[in-house]
Amino acid sequence: MDKASAKPYRGDFVAWSGICGFIGAGGGGAISPHAHYAIQLVLGAPSGLRVQFGRRGDWVHCAAALVPSRATHTVDLTECDTSVVLFIEPETPEGRALTARLQGRLELVDGEAVACAAKRLDQAWRVDRSREAVHAVCAQLVQDISQTAPRSPSDPRVLAAVEYIRQRVDQSVSLPEVARVAKLSPDRFRHLFVEETGMPLRTYVLWRRLLHVWTLLSAGQTLSSAAHAAGFADSAHLSRTARTMFGLPPSALQMKGPLSEKGGTRSCRTS
Repeated sequence: MDKASAKPYRGDFVAWSGICGFIGAGGGGAISPHAHYAIQLVLGAPSGLRVQFGRRGDWVHCAAALVPSRATHTVDLTECDTSVVLFIEPETPEGRALTARLQGRLELVDGEAVACAAKRLDQAWRVDRSREAVHAVCAQLVQDISQTAPRSPSDPRVLAAVEYIRQRVDQSVSLPEVARVAKLSPDRFRHLFVEETGMPLRTYVLWRRLLHVWTLLSAGQTLSSAAHAAGFADSAHLSRTARTMFGLPPSALQMKGPLSEKGGTRSCRTS
């Protein structure tokens, strides 16, 4: 299928702590080869997904694939009826498990292992138009593939710190400052925060700011206004950060799919 006959991409953005991505349909052909910080899980249903590992690697047809952090690759979702592309922060429990397993190599995921999830995602996205249902299926898929158990912060000191960060998503926050909120020394808080959230404080704060940007973009704000509202110096600063972590600019998230059409994008309250 050439670009002239390809259907334009129509999709939605989904996110939770340390993981975010797209569910959609259509596309204008293969994207340019790129690399990013996040581990990528890409799924195409019922068929049509192509993945290229490296700048000159062979194109491989598959049902789903895992791409390691910082590995050059490209994907072509054009012929998939439904596609899911998830970015997994390497320092989350899921990311650590996948990093240890991948060892820098592309992994093709068996079609039978993701067939049920693909059907449930299509139902949740196209028919039910439920953000909660899409999130639940995506989260379970990542847990199953990474062979990790679900977890969320439960220590009241970390929960207090998380709420403090949420209320200051447009401001810079320091480790000593947040540690005081948790009533712990900076060193003790640093270790406890990683244990509870799976991410260092600096990475977590960056995730919160990026999620806030994408929520604002989905609500119709401009890149410039969303960048300033999330504490970035300008839209160029935001774009550099997004490309570093995910290999794509924030403008790629200015899209509307069934989830947005149903009732708009709600603020992401991820742990």
